[in-house]
Amino acid sequence: MDTQLQRFLERAEAVLARIEPMLPAPVPDIDWNDSLAARWQRGQHGAYLLPLEVRLDIHLQDLRGIDNQRQQLERNTRQFLDGLPANHALLWGARGTGKSSLVRALLAGFHRQGLRLIEIERDHLADLPRVVEQLRLLPQRFVLFCDDLSFEAGEGDYRVLKSVLDGSLEQAPENVLLYATSNRRHLVPEKQSDNDNWTHVEGELHPSEAVEDKIALSDRFGLWLSFYPFSQAHYLDVVEHWVGQLARKAGLDWQRNTELEVMAVRFATSRGNRNGRCAYQFARQWVGLKMLEISQ
Repeated sequence: MDTQLQRFLERAEAVLARIEPMLPAPVPDIDWNDSLAARWQRGQHGAYLLPLEVRLDIHLQDLRGIDNQRQQLERNTRQFLDGLPANHALLWGARGTGKSSLVRALLAGFHRQGLRLIEIERDHLADLPRVVEQLRLLPQRFVLFCDDLSFEAGEGDYRVLKSVLDGSLEQAPENVLLYATSNRRHLVPEKQSDNDNWTHVEGELHPSEAVEDKIALSDRFGLWLSFYPFSQAHYLDVVEHWVGQLARKAGLDWQRNTELEVMAVRFATSRGNRNGRCAYQFARQWVGLKMLEISQ
C-alpha cells in the first residue's frame, strides 16, 4: 500500500476514534414479540425506549393481604386487554405495601395476552406524547408505569402533568394506559395554609383554588387504590408465605412456630417497618441463615 495512503488511513482512524464517543449511541430496536418491558431513557443526544430484561418471579397470588386492590387492578387490566373501556390507575399509600410489586406482577400474569410494561420517570413525564406516538400502531397493550409519583411544595411540574394527562393520555390510543404509585393520595403536599381561604357560598363550604388545583391532579386517574400499613397478623402471614416460597426452592424443611414469629417481629421492629417488603427481606435472611447452618 502507498505510504501516503497508509498515513491518511491512520489519521482518519485516529480522528474517528476521537469523534466516535461524541456521536449518539444507536437507538435499540425493540421486538415487542420478545421484549416484555422497556424504560424511557433520556441521554445526551436524545430520548428513546430501552428494552429491559425482566424477571417474572413475582405473581399476583404472591401478594397477600391486598386482595381487594389486586382484584380491582386486575379487573381494570383485563378490561384494557379485552379492548374495553379502562381507567388510568393511581396506587397510593404506605411504603412497602405492594404498590409497585402489584403493577409489575401484572406482567407475569398477562404478558401472554399482549401486555407490555414501560417505565417512565416522573421527571420525564413531559415526554409522554412522544412515547405514546411510538406505541400507537402496535398490536400489544402498553401500561406506562411511573413509580413514586409525587411533587414537592413549590414545584410547578404537577400542572405540567395535568396538561400532559389531558392532552396525551385522555385522548391516547386504546392500547395505552398510565399506572402510577405514590405515597400521597393527592400527589402534592397538603398544608394547613391551603385551608385558610375556604369560602362559604349559600351555606356550603368551598375549597380554595390551591386545594382544587391539587385535588384536580389526582382526579385525572379514574381508579384509586389505597394501601395501608400492615397489622402484625397480616405481616406474619406474609412472612409465612415468603419463607415457604424460598424454603421450597431451597429444599428446606420448616414450620411456622413462635420462634420464627418472634424473630420476624424483632426484624420489623429494628427497621421501623412492618410491610410486605420487610417480610420478604426477613424471609431471605432467615432462609439464607438456615441454609448456611446446613452447609457448615
